[in-house]
Amino acid sequence: MKVTIVGAGAVGASCAEYIAIKDFASEVVLIDIKEGFAEGKAMDLMQCSSLNGFDTKITGVTNDYARTAGTDIAVITSGIPRKPGMTREELIGINAGIVKSVAGSIIEHSPEAIIIVVSNPMDTMAYLAHKTLGLPKNRIIGMGGALDSARFKYRLAEALDCPTSDVEGIVIGGHSDVGMVPLINNAVRNSIPVSEFLSEERMAKIVEDTKVGGATLTKLLGTSAWYAPGAAVSELVKAIALDTKKMFACSALLEGEYGLNDICIGVPCILGKNGIERIVEVKLSTAEAEKLKTSAEGVKKTNALLN
Repeated sequence: MKVTIVGAGAVGASCAEYIAIKDFASEVVLIDIKEGFAEGKAMDLMQCSSLNGFDTKITGVTNDYARTAGTDIAVITSGIPRKPGMTREELIGINAGIVKSVAGSIIEHSPEAIIIVVSNPMDTMAYLAHKTLGLPKNRIIGMGGALDSARFKYRLAEALDCPTSDVEGIVIGGHSDVGMVPLINNAVRNSIPVSEFLSEERMAKIVEDTKVGGATLTKLLGTSAWYAPGAAVSELVKAIALDTKKMFACSALLEGEYGLNDICIGVPCILGKNGIERIVEVKLSTAEAEKLKTSAEGVKKTNALLN
């Protein structure tokens, strides 16, 4: 199993590290436009192999996509990071050109690759990849919902004062501060609804804290987060590589699901060897369905900027 990660910055290197540590891929290729940068990151990570007990080979490459040939799964993290006060949508002007070029180069050398898009604004970049490459809808996946759901579960566990392994919850909708729809009514602690433990006010705060999770970290760090995004990517890659049929919220191209068309937005997806094996349509309350519709309208407005 060969995995290529485009962009050797903090997020890309974190993706490579977590994938290697989980030790299911034979090779990870880190590629970056900056001379020697990916090679240095790869060498540093490989010097961890005996300490962390993994056998995955990590290779660094400067802008030579021929070295990515035979890639099974490609992760696109390249683009400028989000800065304090900057919305994901403001990134579109620069990142659209980068993602379009990178995606084309990957498929040129690995025509059967499954692509995971991380670059922001993520839903729009996933949509751009679909329109640029014309691949089957199962082979292009936006990562955002997996990360948003992890942040949701962190907030749930924090409020419940319990281990995160005790809680389950999912976030659908756009990967943006206003577009996320945390399904708080579906969240559970060991199959018991969290409403049995938490007040309406506390649950409302969890929802709002989840929605601004990325912005909160950007304000604290001065740039986008990287540990949780890398971990989220590694779990998506693992589900595909090992054909686990595990369900994640992912940005997928919808063609009638949830009453939406011609849009990439976060919905529950089952992942396996073919990428998105199935889009799962869960029953939403009237309020949740309205929030998803509003979120979709926002994503489509951003998509329109691609023109």
